[in-house]
Amino acid sequence: MTTAAGVDQTVMTGVWQDVVGQHRAAEVLQRAAIAGADRDRHAMSHAWLFTGPPGSGRSNAALAFAAALQCERRTGCGDCRACRSVMSGNHPDVTSVRTEKLSIGVDEVRELVRSAALAPATGRHQVMVVEDADRVTERGADALLKSIEEPAPRTVWILCAPTPEDLIVTIRSRCRQLRLVTPSVDAIADLLVRRDGCDAETARLAARASQGHIGRARALARHPEVRERRREVLLLPTRLTSLAACLTAAQKLVDSTAAEASRRTGELDKTEAAELAEQLGEGGGKGRRQRHVAAAFRDLEEQQKLRSKRLQRDGLASAISELTAFYRDVMARQLGAAAEPVNPDLVAEVAQVADASTPEVTVRRLDALEACMVALEGNVAPLLAVEALMVKLGLPA
Repeated sequence: MTTAAGVDQTVMTGVWQDVVGQHRAAEVLQRAAIAGADRDRHAMSHAWLFTGPPGSGRSNAALAFAAALQCERRTGCGDCRACRSVMSGNHPDVTSVRTEKLSIGVDEVRELVRSAALAPATGRHQVMVVEDADRVTERGADALLKSIEEPAPRTVWILCAPTPEDLIVTIRSRCRQLRLVTPSVDAIADLLVRRDGCDAETARLAARASQGHIGRARALARHPEVRERRREVLLLPTRLTSLAACLTAAQKLVDSTAAEASRRTGELDKTEAAELAEQLGEGGGKGRRQRHVAAAFRDLEEQQKLRSKRLQRDGLASAISELTAFYRDVMARQLGAAAEPVNPDLVAEVAQVADASTPEVTVRRLDALEACMVALEGNVAPLLAVEALMVKLGLPA
């Protein structure tokens, strides 16, 4: 079956309907789920590694596969009790782990390994989904490797990461690898219309602006404030008219991403602190117990700072991705390419920057954006990295 947008929906039913633009992968996983129900270990692996670019839907595919493995009809029908409980996050034999911290430590992995060794309570399998497997620490990877090398008979591991190289070779060599692709604009737009009730024009603009990132497209389509923040970022190239303007733009971008990270974590931080206080008791006692309570709160505060740091870094990475797409449009105009623009709502701004420079300058600016991303990943102070970027973007043509 094909939709009006031209999106093939042949296998996009049941739990697979939100696995956007991954028809081949969905077919592979459906066959594996049936094989798993038949205990055919030649067709079904005990460990999987889902890779693909950010926003390609790795987590959605992993959850759909987990549901199919438990499905009473063996296909991921989406209607049976097992499918519904997995998709709602309530199935006792499906554990899904993601982190908002910078890493997943060895203690957390060991807890997963202990759970993985248990027999399923109600389902066919004990399914362990690690959404951020690339964030597992070295010691955590060693603990995970042993469980994957010597799996319990009915345990299935599903690891998700951007690329196979993000995991140590000994783990990825023991996993069946499934590569997801970047979903098409049509596939994402169709999802936004069908699932989120967006109008077709908004859905298509969001899908194109997201550059294949499903979560980003949904946020752009549903939230006007997200669209406004994106527009502010994309207007920066037209405002870098002096050194002072470059430094001011850098400060504003860093401050805004920090503020957004704090906004997103504020309520969660308070809730976690209240829960910890309840667990430890209000007074905290004296002497050794008091020191223990203080240490627990220090650990919590440190983890919360790391989470906020990660969210700010993710926000800056998103801004850099938006600017990269902007300069891609600039380059297309300079070279007279017929490619459809990523930012059709900013044609005048793209023309302004393109006509004031050359393709050689645009290449240098794209290189600067990539260098900034590398610097942020290397834990360079955000303000220093972004100031250097803005100065390079604002250099005279």
